[in-house]
Amino acid sequence: MKTVIHKADSRGFANHGWLKSHHTFSFGGYQDPERMNFGKLRVLNDDLVQPTMGFGTHPHQNMEIISIPLKGALSHKDSMGNKRAIEVGEVQVMSAGKGLTHSEFNDSTTEEVNFLQLWIIPEELGVKPNYEQRKFDVTERQNKLQTVVAPKDKLEGDALPISQQAYIYRSELEEDNSLKLNPKSSGNGFYVFVTDGEVEVSGNTLSRRDAIGVWDVDDLEISAKDNSEIIVIEVPMN
Repeated sequence: MKTVIHKADSRGFANHGWLKSHHTFSFGGYQDPERMNFGKLRVLNDDLVQPTMGFGTHPHQNMEIISIPLKGALSHKDSMGNKRAIEVGEVQVMSAGKGLTHSEFNDSTTEEVNFLQLWIIPEELGVKPNYEQRKFDVTERQNKLQTVVAPKDKLEGDALPISQQAYIYRSELEEDNSLKLNPKSSGNGFYVFVTDGEVEVSGNTLSRRDAIGVWDVDDLEISAKDNSEIIVIEVPMN
């Protein structure tokens, strides 16, 4: 078993005024050769967008982009004709493929928006761009794993499709509850991000916004030391 720990206070940070962003991996002005990615997981940004502010129209290509709101609602508009708000409880996926443009905006005049944005390197390039979002039932992740993203050729439940053999799970664990995970493939690793609470993974205690990557492992146990919310990203390591 191999592990890497990324504590919350070790992340890169950018303060643009309208946007405060913590970068788990190298992004923008934060560059660290030791923090380029975890397998096919390339970006995990923890973004806080101020009221009435947002990201202007910008392009993406050949990247699987997943957005998970934790607080507030984020308006989305893209070159495929989608124009919707993403709210807490929902997950949005965008396969940029051969290319698209989009914008994201906080329409509230009073409330900040906090959301996680993940980028996963795709398994094939130049695919037709795709956009989907879905609200997931919170009761389906209480003390168990809820699959919210899965490979487009291996969808399970209500999971949203991406062009990579990767999975994203959410779980809300009550104190003293635990989960055991088995990788879908022997070449996959797990990246566990604690959105809130405190958990123990492979003998390591992780608190709010801490993360751990684990690979070369047959199974993984996550135990809650307090009421906790976690996101688990399972990705190919090569």
